[in-house]
Amino acid sequence: MYSPTFTITNAIVRNIGSIEAAREIIENAPLLPYWEKKFQEEAAVRSVHFGTHIEGNELSFVQVQKVLDGERIVARERDVQEVINYRKVLDYIGRRAKNEIDEDTIKELHKIVVTNILPMDVSGEYRQKEVVIKNSVTGEVAFRPPKVIEVPWQIKELIQFIKDENEIHPVLKAGIVHYEFVRIHPFLDGNGRVGRALSMLVLFKFGYDIRQFFSLEEYFDKNPEDYYSSLQNVQNNKGIQTEWLTYFTQCLAQELGKIKAKIEHISIDNNLKKKLGGPVMLSERQLKIIEYIQEIGYMENKEYGTLFPMVSEDTVLREVQDLVKKGLLKKQGVTKGVKYVMA
Repeated sequence: MYSPTFTITNAIVRNIGSIEAAREIIENAPLLPYWEKKFQEEAAVRSVHFGTHIEGNELSFVQVQKVLDGERIVARERDVQEVINYRKVLDYIGRRAKNEIDEDTIKELHKIVVTNILPMDVSGEYRQKEVVIKNSVTGEVAFRPPKVIEVPWQIKELIQFIKDENEIHPVLKAGIVHYEFVRIHPFLDGNGRVGRALSMLVLFKFGYDIRQFFSLEEYFDKNPEDYYSSLQNVQNNKGIQTEWLTYFTQCLAQELGKIKAKIEHISIDNNLKKKLGGPVMLSERQLKIIEYIQEIGYMENKEYGTLFPMVSEDTVLREVQDLVKKGLLKKQGVTKGVKYVMA
């Protein structure tokens, strides 16, 4: 039976604490549908771009956005296909978050990752030859995966580890699964993407989908040498995963901290929270209206067109009236002399 070796250090405890604090705020923030969708879409694009870029995909962030929006771009066919495939992987994870994770799950993830990239006869099939793993940055041999004959039973042990009701924190379990899958390297190609997707699926399954607002891939790709060296350290340190789990939890803590800060930015200050009985979430136009009034002191109807030249006056008025209803603005004067000021 597979049993990981690691030590719970002060750094890991601190990272887990930060993760839990951010998770609490993110999951309980009463976001408008606009923001909910926006955060999820941004996380998906970042996951797709950085999750494929770290494997050598040459598409820029903007190109990835265009591909995901269904636009045609001039680029290497494989790069475009990798982006399309990884987006489908994220959709699969979202649909399967509460389902049992088994061998079929892993094989299906691989099939999606390598669609129209690898031949059908190796898609979703464990490798049948020995390989070595090289650091894509330095080209050095990072480690040697298990022999072909050992792959099936080691995957079975990993699946059993995922299913076991042990006392390991879900974030640590996801990090362990990430490392162990990459170490086994069960497929000829696509193991990095499948491994990262599998660890995300573990997070989702055990209640850490966190509204699907986050992307670990950006942090892995931001400094790939740290990512690979943290993975390689496990082998160099006789299988002890402490440094890797420190790195993994730190990445998630930083990502969730960034999202928490965004949510707090679109939330009104504590005095208004107390007055209104909870946080108030605003649309981008409403934020702009409040920023304008805070700077100028008031807002009149005639300024709608200047502030929002491509938006109808009725639409802006509805945003203003909603702010009045929320108790954030108040109306002064009548008819054409109406002004709106902070309440």
